[in-house]
Amino acid sequence: MADPDLLDLYVVILNYNTRELLLACLASLREQRGLRFETCVVDNASTDGSADAVAEAFPDVRLVRSPVNGGFSAGNNLGLRAAGWPDAGNARHILLLNPDTVVPAGALAGLVAFTDAHPDVGVTGPRLLLMDGTLDKACRRGFPTPAAAFYRLSGLSKLFPRSPRFGRYNMTYLPEDAQADVDSVVGACMLVRGEAVRACGLMDERFFMYGEDIDWCLRVKKVGYRVVYFPDVIVHHIKRAASRLSPKAQYEFQRAMWLFYDKHYRRSTAAPLDLLVRLGLMLRGGRRLAGEIWRGKTA
Repeated sequence: MADPDLLDLYVVILNYNTRELLLACLASLREQRGLRFETCVVDNASTDGSADAVAEAFPDVRLVRSPVNGGFSAGNNLGLRAAGWPDAGNARHILLLNPDTVVPAGALAGLVAFTDAHPDVGVTGPRLLLMDGTLDKACRRGFPTPAAAFYRLSGLSKLFPRSPRFGRYNMTYLPEDAQADVDSVVGACMLVRGEAVRACGLMDERFFMYGEDIDWCLRVKKVGYRVVYFPDVIVHHIKRAASRLSPKAQYEFQRAMWLFYDKHYRRSTAAPLDLLVRLGLMLRGGRRLAGEIWRGKTA
């Protein structure tokens, strides 16, 4: 039986200079019914008045003001630790939610109900739709193994999107409305079972942005849980509102791929393939990342 002292859900929204989008996201959460949940906003040293706006318009929201922008993992971990995670925690499940999302009425209840009905599910992700109505492909992904990365970078995934082999990374071979076990969902809207958080710990703060959600899903799988894409629940996503593919964001994306590869695959990769992977990341990541890879730096 569920602990009556626990909330159903603890929602963490990490914000960086997306004030108006954040306020719209919080307004959509006010329309959620049938759940006992708390919302926490972590402001990553924004300069646009986001934190003060939340304090004024949503006084019931837990507000954590970070003095620095420590990145996605560190910021979300601040919000989780504020409620006692990972050792205790104030809810049965947690939800990571981007401020550039709008959550339709009933969506949170739908995610919680599905997860409650399947005790072996550790992570549940909804169908994320971009503002033009198309699928955000990041909401259901395969792990970026060396093979999957090669198929994506070589263009084979675009040439053969219906192939379970070549289209593995974005799972383009699956219908958008097909529920499926996947390797990873995306941190823009990601429900994680509280027991799974306690089993595998918080997010790896070596990932500044990108890759941390894939890493967390892999760790959840390693402690025995499933990761499921649940398309019956739809959430709307205005993508890259905070990063906008800046040079910093592009560098961090390639760096995240290096961190993930080094952490999970490099030790089991044959030397010739390892060299090719590292050379490919060095070419795509620029001089700074090339230096880190050459020195073997991962922190």
